[in-house]
Amino acid sequence: MSRPIAAVQLGYLRVMTLFGAHIGLQHTTPDELRSVWRRIEDLGFGWISVWDHFYGATGRPDDAACLEAVTMHAALACATSKVRCGSLVYSIGYRHPAVLAKAITAIDLLSGGRAEIGIGAGWAKVEYDAYGIPFPEAKVRLDQLEEGVQCLRGLLHDDVADFEGKYFTLTDARNEPRPVQAKLPIWIGGGGEKRTLKIAAKYADGWNVPFIGPDTFAHKRSVLHGFCDSAGRDAAEIRCAINVGIASDDANLRHQFGAIADLVRPGVLTGSDEEILDHIGKYIDAGADQINISLRAPFDIGLLERVSAALNLA
Repeated sequence: MSRPIAAVQLGYLRVMTLFGAHIGLQHTTPDELRSVWRRIEDLGFGWISVWDHFYGATGRPDDAACLEAVTMHAALACATSKVRCGSLVYSIGYRHPAVLAKAITAIDLLSGGRAEIGIGAGWAKVEYDAYGIPFPEAKVRLDQLEEGVQCLRGLLHDDVADFEGKYFTLTDARNEPRPVQAKLPIWIGGGGEKRTLKIAAKYADGWNVPFIGPDTFAHKRSVLHGFCDSAGRDAAEIRCAINVGIASDDANLRHQFGAIADLVRPGVLTGSDEEILDHIGKYIDAGADQINISLRAPFDIGLLERVSAALNLA
């Protein structure tokens, strides 16, 4: 989880922060994505991640133009040579954790040891309903998440895994061939302060949350650290990341995010280069170890070029 790291001068503040890009899979093609990923890598970003949706992330039941995540995660690994290849985040309700463990192991082998996996409780009910996938109440989905991340840890970090839960069971389970990385990083996504952050504190190597402002990020990070204290875990072991949008203007923001534009606005970078750098600096002050710029089609790579140049990444 260490390369490439950019040293950034933001006024008085010099920090070591990983900058990445989180690229949506809706309304695009594999050829376009490969071109976008390679350009992002050339611009000096150190991380690229995919999302896990079957429909576009607008919540509309007629918005179904979206590529499948595991397949595109593997394509990302094959199309790049330096960036960390992440997922933010796979839904626990879509695939058994053993299937995910096997898939991410193959992706780690394809990438030469650059894969990371994120997992969450899931939220896009429109997708579950359309495909007949059970969408239980939040407590059940979070229970499944807590069991699933333990299964992933066993399969990815240990030679043999045993686990007996209500939803998942592993018996003398082996994941071979092994990943390139001895401890392939596992992320928990979400900002829920009752369960999600508690699960992350116990089991995650990284925690990610999207589209919230710096003050809210700082608060949730403090909640996470409180749960780490309760669990007897060093909070420094968990990498804390924020996904932020970027938009040239309000029209571009609404074009990217549709009905949720106002909801995500606190976590979207806009304005001049100086204003964007100032906003990034606030996240760093709030404790962000990693900042991912989130883009969806139609991709405005010029916005990422501005960020790369302002941060001197390339």
